[in-house]
Amino acid sequence: MSLFRVILSIIFPPLAVLDKGCGSFLIVTILTCCGWIPGVIGALVILNKETTVVNYPTYPTYPTQR
Repeated sequence: MSLFRVILSIIFPPLAVLDKGCGSFLIVTILTCCGWIPGVIGALVILNKETTVVNYPTYPTYPTQR
C-alpha cells in the first residue's frame, strides 16, 4: 500500500480501490454514500488486504492411446 493510495483513499475512497475490482468499488461507494468515514475505513481495509493467488496442483498429462 503506497502513500499515494492512502492519501487518495482519504480524499476520495472509491477512486483508490478502482483497480481492485467491481465489488470492492461498489462496496466502498455505498459506504461513502452512507458517510465519509465508513468509506475511508472500507477503502483502507481493502487496500491493506493482501491478494493471494491460489496455485492448484498441476497433474502430468499422459499421451492418449488411440
